[in-house]
Amino acid sequence: MNRLKCIFLLVCGLISMSVKGQDMVILKSAYLKTNDSVLVYKPTAYESKVKYPVVYLLHGHSANHRSWSKLANLQGLADEYGFIIVCPDGLKKSWYMNSLNKDSVQYEDFMIKELMPKITSVYKADAERVFVTGASMGGFGAMYLFLNHPDVFLSAGSTSGVLNLRHSAFKKTTIANVIGPYSEENKSFDEYSPVNRLERIKDLKKTLIFDCGTEDYLYKASNQFRQKCDELKIKATYITQPGAHTGGYWSKSIKAHFSFFNELANKS
Repeated sequence: MNRLKCIFLLVCGLISMSVKGQDMVILKSAYLKTNDSVLVYKPTAYESKVKYPVVYLLHGHSANHRSWSKLANLQGLADEYGFIIVCPDGLKKSWYMNSLNKDSVQYEDFMIKELMPKITSVYKADAERVFVTGASMGGFGAMYLFLNHPDVFLSAGSTSGVLNLRHSAFKKTTIANVIGPYSEENKSFDEYSPVNRLERIKDLKKTLIFDCGTEDYLYKASNQFRQKCDELKIKATYITQPGAHTGGYWSKSIKAHFSFFNELANKS
C-alpha cells in the first residue's frame, strides 16, 4: 500500500518520510555540523514484533545516500534476506573518518554515537546482528569502522575498497583534507589504513568479506589485505574476478556480501 507521510520530531531533530518499505531520514548532527540524509529500506513484511539484522551500506567518493539505490535493488535485497538496509550520506568526501581538525566533520562519531543509536531506537533493529559494507571510499569506511568498533559490528565487507590509503587516487586531495597533507612522513596514512588495523581483531574470531576486480587499480591493495588476513589467521572470504573500479562491477559484487551476511545472521 502506497503511503506518504512526513514526521518531524523536534526533540531528536529527526525528519522521516516513508514510502512503501523505504524511509528517508534527515538527521541533524552535532558531529557533522549539518544534516545527514539517510535512506532506509525495510522488508515489505516488516512488523514490530520481529527484530531485524541491519546492514549499513556506504557509498563511494563524490556519491550520496541515493547512489546505491541506483546500483542495486535494495528493496529486493531487504525482502529476500529480511534486512534493514541503511544508506547514510557520506558528504561526498568525508571518508567516514573523524577529521583531525576538530572543527571539521567528525563522521565516525556521527555513525557510532548518533546514526546507529537512532536507527536502533526508531526501527526493530537487532543490535547483535549489525553489518557494514560499501564500495571504494565506502569500502574503506566499512572496514575502518568495523576494525575500530568490532564490538558494534558482527561483520563487515568491502567491494573495491581503499584498504591502503597510500594506494588511493585521492591521497593528496580529499584524504589529505581529513588526516593531513600526504607525504611518506605522514604516518596517519599508514595508521588509518584498514590493512594496518587488522591486528585489532586477530583474536576475536571475527570473519569478513571483501572483493576487487582484477582490472581495478586497487587490486594490489586488496591482495595486500588478503595476505595480512592470512598472516593473522583472520577468517576472510576474498573474491577476485574480472572487473574495474565501476558501478557496474559493484552492482554485481555487492550481492555476495548480502548472502555472506545472511549466513552469519542466521547462525547468530
